[in-house]
Amino acid sequence: MRENGNAERHQTSANATSIIPKGIATPSLLSQIITGKFQYSLPLYRQETLFKQYGIELNRRTMSDWIKKCADALQALYERLHQELLKQSVIQADETTLNVIKEARSKCYMWVYCTGKDAPDKHNLTPNIVLYDYQPTRSGQCAVDFLQGFDGYLNVDGYQAYESTQATLAGCWAHSRRKFIETEKGISKGKSGKATMVISYIKKLYAIETLAQQSDNAEDAFKIRREKAPEVLASYKAWLEKSAQQISPKSLLGKAIQYNLNQWDKLSVYLTDYRVNIDNNRAERAVKPFVIARKNWLFSNTGNGAKSSAILYSIIETVKSNGLIPYDYLVKLFEELPKRETGADIDNLLPWNVKLTS
Repeated sequence: MRENGNAERHQTSANATSIIPKGIATPSLLSQIITGKFQYSLPLYRQETLFKQYGIELNRRTMSDWIKKCADALQALYERLHQELLKQSVIQADETTLNVIKEARSKCYMWVYCTGKDAPDKHNLTPNIVLYDYQPTRSGQCAVDFLQGFDGYLNVDGYQAYESTQATLAGCWAHSRRKFIETEKGISKGKSGKATMVISYIKKLYAIETLAQQSDNAEDAFKIRREKAPEVLASYKAWLEKSAQQISPKSLLGKAIQYNLNQWDKLSVYLTDYRVNIDNNRAERAVKPFVIARKNWLFSNTGNGAKSSAILYSIIETVKSNGLIPYDYLVKLFEELPKRETGADIDNLLPWNVKLTS
């Protein structure tokens, strides 16, 4: 719970305008429940127990129903964020599994698309957006549909589904490095020299990025990247091509080498535009809160419930990346949205525009 004082406040009848009129579903209580589950990974059965400690009888079925209604009310904001995401020059994407009990295929997927940075950055002119998209499959058509109309750069790992989109794919050097780290673990001690050498090349590329990020602006940072990275890349590719002729393609190391060669054009894209990232880590970090929470609640009952979760995770992660407190932001939304007509402009409620009072 946020604080003991909230218990009394939550028991007050929702006389003020609310997403869910009548009863005790005040904006503050709804925000408490949603941040409890989607920010702090507290399953509803645990929240039910916590509410009982404050003398509040609130069962998980009621809370689940409220969450669905709140997600429905936030659908327009989600769609507005989606529109903004598609306007950007670079998007990062990733996906992870989700078990949905009442789907034809229980193993479903939560796709994640994001732009900007993890936190406010004065040098970053791109809005910080994180959007989750629930889909029953991992088909490339899922990415095609979500990214319809987007023809910028798409930072991704080597998953082939993204090839179906209209975007220019940019590879992930962190994923590339991970292939060789996995190889090191699978090779006996004293025989991992080649994998270690490869990792040293990639470390040099990241050292260049660290140096570039110390620049005053993006153009200067890109200049450093363009001046220093090509030499390292040329040496690295020469090593890969030579080693590919000497090492069995069926070995762990051989597979890692072939992966890098197959991905080479995509891995080199970050040299063509300063807006493209060296890796896909922004998306991998964005999906992590969901992965952590999944360990607590394990599955979703229905596809509709998973869609509601996607909306609420999207709002919370986008708000966090814009330096706002999700609880305060949700209270603001739940106070303001009921006052507006369906289809009314909500741009002043976008996380980078909203005015919150402490």
